[in-house]
This record gives sequence, structure tokens and C-alpha cells, in this order.
Amino acid sequence: MKEKNSLALKASQVKEFIQGRIEEFKSPAAKFRRRRKYGRFFSSFFRYLLLLGLCFVIIFPTIQQILQALRAPEDINKPSVVWIPDVWSIENIKIALIVLNYWKALANTIKVSLVSMVLQLVATSLAGYAFARLRFKGSNILFIGVILTIIIPPQALSLTRYLYFRNLGLIQKEISLYMMNALGMGIRSGIFIFIFRQFFRGLPTELEESAQIDGAGVFRTFWSVMLPNARGALVTVALFSFVWAWNDSYYVGLLQISTAELPLLTMRLINASEGMYAALSYAGLLHLIGDEVWNNPLFLQMITNVCALLMMLPLLIGYLFVQRGFVESIERTGIVG
Repeated sequence: MKEKNSLALKASQVKEFIQGRIEEFKSPAAKFRRRRKYGRFFSSFFRYLLLLGLCFVIIFPTIQQILQALRAPEDINKPSVVWIPDVWSIENIKIALIVLNYWKALANTIKVSLVSMVLQLVATSLAGYAFARLRFKGSNILFIGVILTIIIPPQALSLTRYLYFRNLGLIQKEISLYMMNALGMGIRSGIFIFIFRQFFRGLPTELEESAQIDGAGVFRTFWSVMLPNARGALVTVALFSFVWAWNDSYYVGLLQISTAELPLLTMRLINASEGMYAALSYAGLLHLIGDEVWNNPLFLQMITNVCALLMMLPLLIGYLFVQRGFVESIERTGIVG
């Protein structure tokens, strides 16, 4: 009898526990917690799914180029080879190095990009400071002209620029590109002037007033007070200017700067398919490629992709070192989109 009573007591306790859990499960607070938990889970799931999809779209071409660079040239005639090379080789990289005249072109490209970046920083920071702080008659009209340089496509002024530098005898000379950057007419100079103008306008005027009380002139105030506080704008403009100068093919082609004595990576890449046979013949390396491979049009495309990979590789390596500073500068200058 006692055992039956104890069993009945346990059954009633279990029943009460289950009913309590059911009531707790059906309570508004529990429903709200579950809804919030599931909402966080699905929002995180779809967010990470979207990020993975975007990463795949961005990284896919780079992965494809790397795999193409590490396959043997004869794999181009094998339909079964799509992703993983059948024969791992660096012959395509060797051919691309010869076609690009890589090391000489790399040194020249770094030099031209660095000099252009420095000249852009000097010219656009001075112009941006003048438009932001030095109010003079006609400044707004001049700033409208700066905005027009952003709106008007550079191709509309290509003939005028070419004739101007031809009359000066500066065609096929890199100093013509340096002159454009130093005079505030380089690649995207209007955007850089606008960035500096907006940044300097956001700095407190008390900084300038205290410098003027101490006897500092306009240039001393700019150099010693305003410019050190514009680190975010400086980093942003420097990185964008360097990358755009590195990838520039319009002005380099217009002014015919890339020559046999001064090869640049962009023009060597553009002319890679036309100059591939001559480059390999001059280097005596045509024996590396069979006739079946050479006659395949996909081979030229593959070598061109490898050349593009070699061209952007220094930028990717450099970005790994300046990533944090670049993101912070973008946040400080307020560039979006």
C-alpha cells in the first residue's frame, strides 16, 4: 500500500513538473526569449551566408589566377583540368616574368607611383587648405572648377593635354606626369582636394588662432599645426594616390611614358599578348612551349592572367601591412560607399 502511495505521489509530482514546464513554455516571457534567440540565430546565419557569398565572389578570380599560374603550359590542352592542375609547375610564372620584364618594370612602377603620390599629397593638401581656410575673392568659383575636374571625363581633355606636352617636348618623358601631379591636375586630384578641404574645415579654428598669436604665418601654421592633425586625410589620399598611379594606363599611354628604357607594368600588361612571342624569342625560351600549346588562344589568355596576378601581388602584400591604418583613415575622413 505504501509503495502504491509513493508511486502515486511521484506520478503527481511528475505531472505537476510537466504542467509547470508547459505553462512556462507558453508564457509570454518565454515566447519573447525564444523569438529573440531564433531571430539572432537566423540573422547571424544569413549575415554570415551573405559574407561568405561576397567573399567567394571577390576571392574567386584571385584563386583562379593563382591556380592558372601554378599549372604547366601543356595543361591548357587538357579538358579535364579545370581547377586543380594535373602537373604543378612555375613555367607560366617564368614566362610572365619575361613578358613583363618584371623586375625592371616593377622598380620603375614603384618609383613613378611614389613620386606621384608625394607630389599629389603636397599639391592637393595645399589647395585643400587654401579652399578651407583662406577666404579670398573668387575662391568659390575656383572650387567649382575643381569640382568640374571630377565631373568632366579626362578623355574630353586628352587632345589638349597631349598637344600641350608635345609643344613643351615632354612626350615620352616621365617628368610630364610629375608636372601634372605637382600642379594639382594628376589622377583624381579634384577628389583629393575635396577630401582635404572637408577635413580642414572640420578642424577647430582655435588651433590656427593660437598659432597666429605665437607669430606663425600661413605656411608655418599649415605645416606645423594643421597638417599633423590631418593624418587621416593624408593616409587616405596617399594610399588612393599610390594605387591609382600604380594602375594608371590612361595618362601613361597618353603621354607615352612607358618605353623600352622605362617599362611600366600597366603598359607591359596591356601589350602582353602582342609582345609575348618577341619577348620569348629574345630570351631564347620558345623551346619551353610546344606548337600545340602556342597555337591555343587560351594560352595567351592564361599568361595574361598570370601577368595581372604578378602586377597586383605587390599591392596585396602592401595592403596587409597598412590595412589597419587605412581603415582608421577612412573612418576619420568620413568616406563612404
